[in-house]
Amino acid sequence: MKDTMKAIQFHEFGGPGVLRYDDVPLPEPKAGEALVRVRAIGLNPPDWYLREGYKMLPPEWQPKVSFPIIPGTDISGVVEAVADDVTRFSVGDEVYSMVRFPYGLAGGSKAYAEYVSVPASELAPKPAGIDHVQAAGAPMSLLTAWQFMIALGHDEANPLQPKRHEPVPLAGKLVLVNGAAGGVGHLAVQVAKWKGAHVIAVASGRHEALLRELGADAFIDYTGTAPENTAHDLDLVIDAVGGPSASRFLHTLKRGGALFPIFPLGFTGADEAETLGVSVSTTQVRSSGAQLAEAGRLLDDGTLRVVIDSTYPLAQARQAHERAAKGHIHGKIVLEIH
Repeated sequence: MKDTMKAIQFHEFGGPGVLRYDDVPLPEPKAGEALVRVRAIGLNPPDWYLREGYKMLPPEWQPKVSFPIIPGTDISGVVEAVADDVTRFSVGDEVYSMVRFPYGLAGGSKAYAEYVSVPASELAPKPAGIDHVQAAGAPMSLLTAWQFMIALGHDEANPLQPKRHEPVPLAGKLVLVNGAAGGVGHLAVQVAKWKGAHVIAVASGRHEALLRELGADAFIDYTGTAPENTAHDLDLVIDAVGGPSASRFLHTLKRGGALFPIFPLGFTGADEAETLGVSVSTTQVRSSGAQLAEAGRLLDDGTLRVVIDSTYPLAQARQAHERAAKGHIHGKIVLEIH
């Protein structure tokens, strides 16, 4: 077997132009790991946050990195080799994973590559009913929706709030998903619908047909109507956009309702939430092969669907990041390796 591979890496922080298609050493699986020959790689916001140097974080939170860095976390592929102590997976198995997140967010996940070493605990069988592109588009977005809405799945301390995040029952509830056409949003719509919620999707008008197809019961085109002025008596808001603007949804919730901002940094509505009797909770998505296996059954049987915005060959990662920077992403952007 060769000892080098192709990978995307960068030697300095910056825009999409810093991404380079290089020859790098082939990784070797350590104890507890499998080497995966990658077929597709899903893009996620932490990929460009890392490329830019996590500049939106306070300096004390910015991860310390050493260049060059291979970005990325989400892969689908085929097991090429396994360490001696790995028994759950064998050479030739088709698998998918969110690799080493968040503990690898300083560049330890290394997914934009032809081969990736992955802890076996973070691997799951690729759902047979979907292809590698769809499988690679799923892990971070699906695990985020799952851990916010279904089950946290771990006991790690929450770095974002003192209390443990607790999902809320969804059956029969009125749920609004903001940013419903994006990676997390389009899966959150489907998860809420699967659990029996009445779902209001918020996105731009061109996404309405897709979101109704995915199960949205109602749709708000935010380009014409401010959702916070239209929606009321909600049980739950999943704000897949998040940030400082998430507080605008507080008064759309009934007393006892909940707001889950997926991106919580900059949220300033804690006092208002307390006054309104609304809970605000967030969490940090974490790698979990067990949860990917569980959720993968819903991808396999078509209950959940990964929508693909666009695909690019690995060598065109820069163009893929440029597409992401334009926004209004319709599902997921994926890199392919043939």
